[in-house]
Amino acid sequence: MIYVGSGSIGDGHPVVQTDRLDLYESALNKLRQAELIYPCTCTRGDVERAASAPHAEHAGPVYPGTCRSRRAASAAELVNRTFSWRFRLPSSTPKFNDQFLGLVDIDLHQDEGDFVVWKSAGTPAYQLAVVVDDALSGVTDVVRGDDLGPSTPRQILLYHALGWEPPRFAHVPLVVGPDGRRLAKRHGDTRLATLRAAGMTAQGLIGLLAWSCGWIESMQAISARELLPLFRWELFLTNHSR
Repeated sequence: MIYVGSGSIGDGHPVVQTDRLDLYESALNKLRQAELIYPCTCTRGDVERAASAPHAEHAGPVYPGTCRSRRAASAAELVNRTFSWRFRLPSSTPKFNDQFLGLVDIDLHQDEGDFVVWKSAGTPAYQLAVVVDDALSGVTDVVRGDDLGPSTPRQILLYHALGWEPPRFAHVPLVVGPDGRRLAKRHGDTRLATLRAAGMTAQGLIGLLAWSCGWIESMQAISARELLPLFRWELFLTNHSR
């Protein structure tokens, strides 16, 4: 994923999520006080057994709402039981204008349903953690694979619930192998560590990706700073299948 922003969190150094639990807990408490989340004792197995409708390849089963009648205060009654926190979906879920896909309308009630923001292990789920990290880092634009498109309306709900302005989103096609499936280990070792061991530099990889998007005319090493002025969405739209 590519993030663009002007925040100063980390001062250019990696930020470790385990060092930021207090920030995630603060966001969780805000959601709890607003009665936007509820404790859920259902395991993944419980949800799979209760949900009869089929679901997409990379999505989980639709949560049937077993614990939806609980209030946030119900957590006090579950001292001897493990539970996660789920976000209570509103009657309609937000559409969003994607810089690559255009208007996107995903019905979250048909795609997973009420979603987990805090896991039973006592750690934040992806949706909450990424919203807190991006908001506090001043991220204004997010470019990521289209497999994460369904996460966006969930994250927009969290941004609004926490009083933050969502960034602009762009979801682009994934790199695929000869079989048309997204690039994975079955197509060979594509890890960055393997490319580095083979002599590929960071600038060389950036150049390869930039050429595949049509931003430069040939595969040549280039730094991210040098590439930034050459970024053009219209070129990517034209050349994304290259």
